[in-house]
Amino acid sequence: MGDVFAAEDISLGRRVAVKILHPQFARDEAFVSRFRREAQNAAGLNHPNIVSIYDFGSHDDTYFMVMELIQGRTLRDVRRSEGILLPRRAAEIAAETAAALTVAHQAGVYHRDIKPGNIMLTPDGTVKVTDFGIARALDDSEELTRTGAVIGTATYFSPEQAQGLPADARSDIYSLGVVLYELLCGQAPFTGESPVAVAYQHVAEFADPPSGINPDVPAGLEAVVERAMEKDPDARYQTAEDMRADLLRYLRGEMTIAHQMTIEQEAVAAAAPPTVPAQPTAQTRLMTSPAPPPTATPDQTARHVAQYPDRERSQTSYILAIVGLILLLAVGSFMLWNLLSGPDEVAAPDLITVPDLAGMTLSEAQDALLDEDLRPSFREQPSSDIAEGLVITSDPEPGTEVAAGTRITLVISAGPGESPIPNVTNLEVAEARTQLETAGFVVGTETSQDSQDFAEGIVISQSLPAGTEAPPGTVVNLVVSAGPRFLTMPDLTGVPRTTAEEELTRLGFTDIAVEEDFSNDMLEGFVITSEPPASQLAERDATVTIIVSKGPEPFPLPDLTGRSVVDANALATERGLTLIVDAETIEVTLASGLVGMIAAQSPSPGTEVVFGDEINVRLGVLLQVSVPDLTGLSEEDARSALLAVGLTLNVVGTVEVPPDSGLEGLVAGQSPEPGTMVDDGSVVSVDLGVVTPPPPEDPPPDDDG
Repeated sequence: MGDVFAAEDISLGRRVAVKILHPQFARDEAFVSRFRREAQNAAGLNHPNIVSIYDFGSHDDTYFMVMELIQGRTLRDVRRSEGILLPRRAAEIAAETAAALTVAHQAGVYHRDIKPGNIMLTPDGTVKVTDFGIARALDDSEELTRTGAVIGTATYFSPEQAQGLPADARSDIYSLGVVLYELLCGQAPFTGESPVAVAYQHVAEFADPPSGINPDVPAGLEAVVERAMEKDPDARYQTAEDMRADLLRYLRGEMTIAHQMTIEQEAVAAAAPPTVPAQPTAQTRLMTSPAPPPTATPDQTARHVAQYPDRERSQTSYILAIVGLILLLAVGSFMLWNLLSGPDEVAAPDLITVPDLAGMTLSEAQDALLDEDLRPSFREQPSSDIAEGLVITSDPEPGTEVAAGTRITLVISAGPGESPIPNVTNLEVAEARTQLETAGFVVGTETSQDSQDFAEGIVISQSLPAGTEAPPGTVVNLVVSAGPRFLTMPDLTGVPRTTAEEELTRLGFTDIAVEEDFSNDMLEGFVITSEPPASQLAERDATVTIIVSKGPEPFPLPDLTGRSVVDANALATERGLTLIVDAETIEVTLASGLVGMIAAQSPSPGTEVVFGDEINVRLGVLLQVSVPDLTGLSEEDARSALLAVGLTLNVVGTVEVPPDSGLEGLVAGQSPEPGTMVDDGSVVSVDLGVVTPPPPEDPPPDDDG
């Protein structure tokens, strides 16, 4: 009726399962009503073994139901992967399922579709019953329960469901009995080519005892299964609680009520006088129910089977009564004859020893018996050791003493007999081969087939059905699962390349391509992404690609010289680089323009770097120079001397010097003093020497003066 999705309840922050009605059903008011009824019925059931229902609603034409999300597997998947379950584990699962049904039945809700696919097992082994999609309440309208409406799964529904009759709690008990049968035997009690054929068997035939298929099934548990699967609802457990109580008795090591009833019935049957079944008369043969037509519906099948039983039972009872009277009369006459007859003197006959005829042909053995005055007869018996047509033994056995004329039955080899083909579906192909070959059969072709339901290497089907009688050497072809055609891509982001390839191979992908690309976010050798992306479906044989990181892409380092630290750091960050300013500086001239700026970098400009690399830079500081001694130099020479060391001349004025100093017109003083350390480009002030002429002398006095 719908698809189920895992989802998240964002208001409560929990994972949930959301069941969405199929669009084609959403247009049908009857189906919508059934879907709503499922939510209403199940929402009122609160039990650890029942899946909780949280909400129901619709959006536009989409109807949905929110329920508990179960982390686990269905019982169907468990049985497929593990095969036959141990009797104790099967009983535990059935007991918990019965507990869930007890709560539902007490609330007036009947499941009507109990099957392995609707029973889930959590990782801790808890049983959860789900999908009350076709359950109904006691006051349900006739919309879903009208006569002839068969609802359920043919393999597991009850005889009354097969007949289209109303289902009640005992119908769920029958279905649970079928599920328990399958867990113990590894196969359903009834199989057929169509649901109609299975329905016919539910109504008209009895399943083989579980112990006949699996000898490890205890008698007490077998009795529980058989009582739950009684054709007559009145003969079954009347409540799920009764069945659960009997299962718990088995688990405690006590005798089950069902087993006790079986023993009592066998005791009563053993105490009854023996009867000889009468040969069927023409009348009774006519009253036997013929097979239903192949096109019959389940309801028609059930009615076809059910239309004769009453007359058969009445006629059979009448015949058995007559036979019983005849037998009593015969026994009485014999006893009376023995009482009235006296002992006769009878001569002991000559006894003949039955010869050993093993290995003779039939004609040889017959001649040998006739020669001994014995009457030969024969019957065939399969034998893989004695050649066909030869005597295996005789009845009575060789060496037995018998009277002349005694009939001796020769057991003649019919050659290798037929044996049932084992059921190898759901097995690993190697195990399937072993079982078939051990049983004497030959494994033929093994055809691979895609399957979403069977894991790779598991047998999906066999050419001859399980249980078919066939002679040794019969060829059985197998269809083996190649695994699902469509696989879900895993999330491989951040996974090493080798690990990613191994995971894809493990999942079943056969064509894996690897591409490399630069990435600033992913380490070299790790997966960046995949194609198809994570969670997308991809065909098993299609090419899937993983993109693996080559690390960051190299690029040339820009020239940071002459930039301020702020500008250089912004440029480095933009390219994913880390700027580190060294404490050590570089002296630069004022003319270089690098004072306070980046004067050097490592690596040098143009070097190939990658995202995340570190760049070391050093800042420029003004060069310190020593002031030269300019004394005695002309102004031009002094200017040249200062320019050579990066300084500038400034003539401040003059200073008087002695006439004989030789400094007239030359540098006679400077500031800063020679040898002083100053910044490059500093100004050195100088004074030029001048000589002041002496004052004129007074003229000598005249002689006349």
